Amino acid sequence: VMAVSTMCLSLAAVVVLLSVLLTGSADAGPEVDPYQILGVTRTASQAEIKKVYKRLAKEWHPDKNKSPGAEDMFIKITKSYEILSNEDKRANYDRYGQTDDTQPYGSGRYGHRHDSFYFDESFFNFPFNSKNHRDFADSKYTLHFNQYVNDVVPDSYKRPYLIKITSDWCFSCIHIEPVWKEVVQEMESLGVGIGVVDVGYERRLANHLGAHRTPSILGVINGKVTFFHYAVAKEHLRQFVEDLLPQRLVERVTDKNDQQFLNSWHELNKPHVLLFDQVPAVPLLYKLTAFAYKDYLQFGYVDQGLSETANLQKQFNINTYAPTMLVFKENIDKPADIIQAKGLKKQIIDEFMSNNKFLLAPRLVNQKLFDELCPVKQFHRRRKYCVLLITGDEETFTFGNQAFLSFASTNTKEVVRFAYVYQRLQQPLCDILMQSKDSAQSSPQVVILERRNTAGKVFFKPVTAWNGSEEDKQQLLEELERLQKDPSILVHDAMLPELNNEFASMFIIRWIYASYDYLSEVIDDILHNNWREMMPLLSLIFSALFILFGTVVIQAFSDSSEDKQTKPKAKDGTKAENGSSGTSGTSSRPPKKSFVEVTELTDITYMSNLVKLRPGHMNIVLVLSDASKNILLSKFAKEVYSFTGSLTLHFSFLNIDKHIEWMNTLLEYAQDAMQIDADEDDGGNHKMDYTGYVLALNGHKKYLCLFKPVYTGEDLDTKSSEDEGGTSGGRSRSSSRDDHPPRKSNRSRNISTLQIHHKLDRLGLWMERLMEGTLPRYYIPAWPGLAKITPSK
Repeated sequence: VMAVSTMCLSLAAVVVLLSVLLTGSADAGPEVDPYQILGVTRTASQAEIKKVYKRLAKEWHPDKNKSPGAEDMFIKITKSYEILSNEDKRANYDRYGQTDDTQPYGSGRYGHRHDSFYFDESFFNFPFNSKNHRDFADSKYTLHFNQYVNDVVPDSYKRPYLIKITSDWCFSCIHIEPVWKEVVQEMESLGVGIGVVDVGYERRLANHLGAHRTPSILGVINGKVTFFHYAVAKEHLRQFVEDLLPQRLVERVTDKNDQQFLNSWHELNKPHVLLFDQVPAVPLLYKLTAFAYKDYLQFGYVDQGLSETANLQKQFNINTYAPTMLVFKENIDKPADIIQAKGLKKQIIDEFMSNNKFLLAPRLVNQKLFDELCPVKQFHRRRKYCVLLITGDEETFTFGNQAFLSFASTNTKEVVRFAYVYQRLQQPLCDILMQSKDSAQSSPQVVILERRNTAGKVFFKPVTAWNGSEEDKQQLLEELERLQKDPSILVHDAMLPELNNEFASMFIIRWIYASYDYLSEVIDDILHNNWREMMPLLSLIFSALFILFGTVVIQAFSDSSEDKQTKPKAKDGTKAENGSSGTSGTSSRPPKKSFVEVTELTDITYMSNLVKLRPGHMNIVLVLSDASKNILLSKFAKEVYSFTGSLTLHFSFLNIDKHIEWMNTLLEYAQDAMQIDADEDDGGNHKMDYTGYVLALNGHKKYLCLFKPVYTGEDLDTKSSEDEGGTSGGRSRSSSRDDHPPRKSNRSRNISTLQIHHKLDRLGLWMERLMEGTLPRYYIPAWPGLAKITPSK
């Protein structure tokens, strides 16, 4: 009984297990419908499917949609579009209800989805890029840091690179793998470099590239890294590679601009390549070829489907059933080489381009071209010689240059290269080869040379003066025949300098193009919210703005202004009696010039130097006469020199012989100042002497400070003051003038006897008090006009 019970329980358990498994299989259900995911009908056109896909991909992109199921939904949308955008896959799905993909996004016969993670049939073998099971195809392209820096970056100036960032246990990496393999196979055949970086083993390289998540796809061209932001689809990656290439690589050529395009060979010093094809867009293979050989060839494309290219096709007898490639050198009427095939492969095109990299007789424009045209002799190679024409670019040399080109085209040999150089542009090189000590331009000459080392050592022989005659051609031909038999005829040796780069001026244009490409990349990054990659640039921008803003604010607050009076500073020690400006402690900064700039205050400079003077600025005006001009200006410059470092002070002089009326009017406004000298006029019998007066005029605030000449004789008790702006003793005497009128007349007599060169002895001390803001100010209702000149009597 016990055995029977045990057997029944075992059978029941087996039945339950089978039921669960069958239920699980039933629950797996059919694959998710791509039409349902995209929300389109089965009769939808490709344009409708593409439009809906773009909208949904933008809505569900994980970078923009942070909901938990966004990434899963985005993968479904991408896979659905991949099926429906491919006519074969779509027909297969419509017919059988499944795709030929070995890793469906739904739960079908190839795998199951469990807890939002995808597991394939070999999940328990851990196939996620583990070290023992890593995809062999990826290991072929694995990059290391040193390999990237030493190989990939230099090579990216000849071809773009497409790099995938992956890691172990990267579930999302599995979904892009089929598309990645398909794209790699196509791009590699076109010449695009491929790389794979495993973050787990190359964290340093991933950080260097700025890749902080997996999976990521990026492009490298000209050493610059650009991230791929769109859904991983074959069409998107192909367009991404095409967008990496610089603009203006290939020029569209029609019947209207064909002559202009082909005739530019002389200016650019390059052969020109024309591709004839029937597709409207320039093939990606041709663009990649143009990028690889951009330093050697100029590329153009002719669309055979346009009526504007009919004459070109007829002129060169182009076959419309297969792409045709023509190379033009100096002769633009006849191609130098031609290739035509239905399936132009990269290897065939590369060989075609390598055989036509140079003109028949190119101009030496830089050292790089010289090194390639005239390579250094290697012990295991045959000798190579350069026949060099030293000529000029003027019209008088045209005949000789054309004759040299004709000779080169009919005597082309593997071991001989022809070239020419403009003496005016490569003077150091030409002086050595022509053995000329005179830098003046000489008549054209042909030189045969052989380079012996990279340092510039050459063996050479001047052959003949060249004017293009038949005798010159015959002599050159004989020398070349002798050279084949006896290389020792090159009897001269020299060290050549490095050639000037004649295209260096084009750097500005290249810089503008590079700036345009960089700004385009920045805008693209901003639009895709790639903030982590943008952080270094944003940090730099905000730092620059902060420094600029801080500088402006500090300068605004540090500008000296007369609106705020500074407190007088305590002075240590006593100042010299002669008023030397060397004791000044208030001049804010040292002088910038070794002289004092003093301008005359006239009716022309009156508005700019006084009336419309900027706020906070003052004009220090010296009053003088024709007789005292030279002496007073010299003394004035010496006294104010230490204050010329201030940006708010301007210095002028006023001729009192011309503008005595303006001076009288100005001092009438300053009633306090005139009260001191109320009886100086002596009933009008004595004319006031203003020579040696100094006015500090603030045009914006409409006030003045007044300096009067000071007596420096032996009698210190009778010394004059500075009009309430002098010493404290001066101020006390000024306040008692009304009680002692005889003293005033005595002061007037003292001033009249002053020697002219002593009138400004105290000006340095007065300037210090002016800078401190402690001088009395006399406000003016309005500045009097200066247009009227006092007539001389």
